Amino acid sequence: MPSVPSRGRLARRVLSTVAVAAVAALTLSSCAGSDPAAEGDGELVWAIEGANLSAGHMDPQTSQLDVSAMVQRAVLDSLVFQEADGSFSPWLATSWEVEDGGAIYVFHLRDDVTFHDGTPFDAAAVKANFDRIVDPATASAQAASMLGGDLYAGTDVVDEHTVRVRFSQPYAPFLQAASTALLGFYSPAVLSAKADQLKAGGPGVNVGTGPFELTEYTPDQDIVYTRNDDYTWGPDGGGKPSFKTLRVDILPEASVRLGALSSGQADVVTNLPPNLVSQVPGDDTVESIAYPGLPYSLYLNEKYGVFADQNVRQAFSRAIDVDTAVQEIFFGQYPRAWSILGATTPGYDASLENSWPFDPAEANALLDASGWTGRDADGIRTKNGQRLTARWIAWTPVPDDRAALANAIQSDLKAVGFDLQREVLEPGAYNEQYGPKTFDLTDWGFSGVDPDLLRSHLATDGFQNASQVSDPALDALLEEGASTTDQAARNAIYAQVQQWNAQYAAIVPLYSPALISAITPRVSGLTFDLYGRPLFATASVG
Repeated sequence: MPSVPSRGRLARRVLSTVAVAAVAALTLSSCAGSDPAAEGDGELVWAIEGANLSAGHMDPQTSQLDVSAMVQRAVLDSLVFQEADGSFSPWLATSWEVEDGGAIYVFHLRDDVTFHDGTPFDAAAVKANFDRIVDPATASAQAASMLGGDLYAGTDVVDEHTVRVRFSQPYAPFLQAASTALLGFYSPAVLSAKADQLKAGGPGVNVGTGPFELTEYTPDQDIVYTRNDDYTWGPDGGGKPSFKTLRVDILPEASVRLGALSSGQADVVTNLPPNLVSQVPGDDTVESIAYPGLPYSLYLNEKYGVFADQNVRQAFSRAIDVDTAVQEIFFGQYPRAWSILGATTPGYDASLENSWPFDPAEANALLDASGWTGRDADGIRTKNGQRLTARWIAWTPVPDDRAALANAIQSDLKAVGFDLQREVLEPGAYNEQYGPKTFDLTDWGFSGVDPDLLRSHLATDGFQNASQVSDPALDALLEEGASTTDQAARNAIYAQVQQWNAQYAAIVPLYSPALISAITPRVSGLTFDLYGRPLFATASVG
């Protein structure tokens, strides 16, 4: 693995969290004196967390982990590209028409695109991928939901380079979904012969049309992507990358990733925690870009235990000193969340800010009103001989900062007589409980540019409805949001959804995370998508 020259200790530039509309426009300043020959044949090393990729998460069409889409963006192109201002521009599709009020999308495809295995990209390839995503045997969840779920009516091959995607009613989020790696395209030859290998991934398996080809993969160690020299169809006229090799080093420990950066063994690192930002070498650039979507939150399961009582759910949310914990644990890098949409997400309802502050007196009153008036020897509330206890299951690995946040939450709840037990579980053990919903609460954040992501979390049949919410009026509201094409009307609908949750307390949002990356001066031209993920096709190494 190549090292980089020693670096001076120049002033470090740290960007504050930015609005979604500005993210994709971020471009790092050029590195003076770059050698063109080195750029043509060079290697860029990217250190990521990536701990769960080897657990069947190399396929964005089936995985719900951000890291899957982040690394496979190098391989998987999309029909359209979403620009910094939220608009859409051509990519694999040269143009498109929206018909029947948003229920039909007709795409005119490029005729000069080939997959890494030489298979032509055409309308049949689009249909094969979309059919695979919605096939129940694929067991896709997030990608299938983004493709409309039950609203998806089919894809038609109009001619070799024209494809029609149909929905049973207008489906407004589709263009945004179609710009992501989750709805990116694999070679039809792979889908015919190796679809069962896509989750595990590897060379000759994760075959797309992208600027890089996956050429080596050692699980839990590294992924090697090699430049696609035939690539001429990037968004906004982009061509093949200027360097030959993108090496992704999988380093789950943040301190190890930082060490790789400091020693010159990595050129770009992502998923740095806030407490390590001050240790980034002085002449490196730090980018802190807010994730759009659902903030890191707690999901209260109303069908299993004590959270069936709305008073208990509301008391739980009021008993946590979210502001203090988030400020201290994340060093002011992440804002406290007030809503189930982050502030950089279209449709965010700013009126909810400061609407449910830390209020232990209110929490105590709510618990008293629900009959939790007794106390045992440990000071935990009781009712009819039952302790006020909830069990929190968490997916490993858990970063140190989130572990510290969990400790603070447990301490705050104990102060009002609420016993919160937390279990950190390996993926298999977690899924054994998550599937049948035999837990009281769990946690995650969920990135997404379109507020339709709330449908998967709050609709009765939502694939991530961990709270087990089932409310016909809410279902109707979420369906209306998906089918409404006027943006102002959509914002009003999603404001109602956010206000519903603020009262119902199915989900307790805690903070809005950011993807914090650090980049050495050796790298220039690196850009980011609206999720804050690096796009290496535009970068150069000097």
